[in-house]
Amino acid sequence: MQGRVDRWLLALFTTLADLQLANAACINPAQLEHSTVSIMRHFSDAEREARPDLIGVRGTGWFLSPTTLVTAEHVTAAMKLSREDWKPLEIMDGDRSQFIAARIQRLAGAQTEKLAVIELQHAAPEAHSIAIRKEPLMPEEKVVTLTYPSGRLHPVEGRFVQLGEGGKLAGMVLLEIYEGENRLVIDHGASGGPVIDCDGRVVAVVSNVFTQSIWWGSHQMVVSTAWGMPNVVSVPIRALDDVPQPDIKL
Repeated sequence: MQGRVDRWLLALFTTLADLQLANAACINPAQLEHSTVSIMRHFSDAEREARPDLIGVRGTGWFLSPTTLVTAEHVTAAMKLSREDWKPLEIMDGDRSQFIAARIQRLAGAQTEKLAVIELQHAAPEAHSIAIRKEPLMPEEKVVTLTYPSGRLHPVEGRFVQLGEGGKLAGMVLLEIYEGENRLVIDHGASGGPVIDCDGRVVAVVSNVFTQSIWWGSHQMVVSTAWGMPNVVSVPIRALDDVPQPDIKL
């Protein structure tokens, strides 16, 4: 009898675990292929004179159309992109890497951090545009964002916590994103990445992370916020409301 109970409990726990895993799967990652890319601006020798150790700046962008990418404003500022001059931008999509000349088409939004629309001199092959969601997020709604650890697209899930209410956070979308026990899975290289709802629509763009540096003797440790608190700051996608939207290829 005890053996039957143990087997029944094991089956129950296995079923519950399977259900939790199924519920945790917000979106099929295959839907996001070729939609989000790692972008890097390599600095010229002249640009590196002030900081020889800085070879370039890396961030994340996603395709609004085959000839336009969206990222966070501070990414394009660090890359020294401009509205006038075309500068080579390395676009990495999985194992594929290509250089396409780029410039800032426009900045959009009223928040402290704006969204930057990058114009590409020619279309990126296989670029997959993502639909945009106009409706606001609901409390505790599940979302997914994308990172590029080791150059590989990696989706990470989380939840919407609240809108920022004052100062630099006013109107910003505050999220709690983690993978297992790792609350630092989103790093500064993820800046510009899309935040996507479970229907595959962009709702925000990653801007910053909440971290704190703690010294332990001579060692510095970076820690995140407490569990249940937001740890990722993102720009609401409504910043693009006044930007013409292309036909979306799904």
